[in-house]
Amino acid sequence: DAWLLHGNPWEFIHSDDMIEVGFGGYTEHAPDSSGRLRTRWVPGQKVLGEPCTMLAPGYGTNTVNILRLWRARAAEEFDFQMFDTGNYVQAVQQKIFSENISKVLYPNDGTPQGRELRLRQQYFFVACSLRDIIRRFRLRNQDWNAFPDKVAIQLNDTHPVIAIPELMRILVDEEGLKWEQAWDITQGTFAYTCHTLLPEALERWPVSLFEYLLPRHLEIIYEINHRFLAQVRARFPGDNARVARMSLIDENDGRQVRMANLASVGSFAINGVAELQSRLLREYTLADFGEMFPEKFQNKTNGVSPRRFLLLSNPRLCNLITEAIGEGWINELDRLRELEKYVDDPAFRQRW
Repeated sequence: DAWLLHGNPWEFIHSDDMIEVGFGGYTEHAPDSSGRLRTRWVPGQKVLGEPCTMLAPGYGTNTVNILRLWRARAAEEFDFQMFDTGNYVQAVQQKIFSENISKVLYPNDGTPQGRELRLRQQYFFVACSLRDIIRRFRLRNQDWNAFPDKVAIQLNDTHPVIAIPELMRILVDEEGLKWEQAWDITQGTFAYTCHTLLPEALERWPVSLFEYLLPRHLEIIYEINHRFLAQVRARFPGDNARVARMSLIDENDGRQVRMANLASVGSFAINGVAELQSRLLREYTLADFGEMFPEKFQNKTNGVSPRRFLLLSNPRLCNLITEAIGEGWINELDRLRELEKYVDDPAFRQRW
């Protein structure tokens, strides 16, 4: 569906605010001027993220929120040397490879190539969005300890969970914060929504793929896991089976990173999307984490926007409701309970 063939009039492109995103490469470890060991990630490939803004005005207010979207661009779109030797396809291969990242949301991961593209896409969107969030935070704040008070990031299922090690990488490697301070900031920033109940359906990634695409992030995940499992062993001494279940790394199935476990450890809150699902999540799917962190678990029942799915889509019904109880329900949906007094009104029911 080439719906962007002729552009999008509601989209504002900010080509001057490109964000550089790295993949692959290696890490270097060396002491800084104070003797503290620091790590630097040297990516083997770089892709540019082009920000696009869509405006979302509020209802009956002067508030306009923004929806930030990202398009992948090649850092080097054209290889003249390849072109000059007659390799015309190879001359633009890097452009095609880079732009594939944002061509299709959730590409089929049924093949090794598809799984790699899926992880590339997840990290690309996370890295771009997190950089943009940090940029806006730093415009008004210099104290990183204020970050959790100013920024809340909701992890909608496990697809964006790579944001946890990405924020740690930025805080520790680039900003020079100590691990403990960076971890407090990170845990205070993220909340996790889990839509899945089947443990076998929770997202996992092969360690080998992480080593290839995101080597520094894997190192950070290992360190998070090391410190977390020390807490588990202290809380449940001798329970090695529990330690194995709660580990961020599944050692039994070809070594895989458990993204739901990472989200549970790195977030200040975990919620399901319905009362029953949230209870099963705490007592079954993530039972070990429910026992370890009972204060984290909440419920947030899914809903819809009444102004879109009622006011906009069914104006005749809205007129009837407003005629009966006034316009206040549009901003205070709880006032729809006032309709209960019309339950036994045949004329009202007929018009309904």
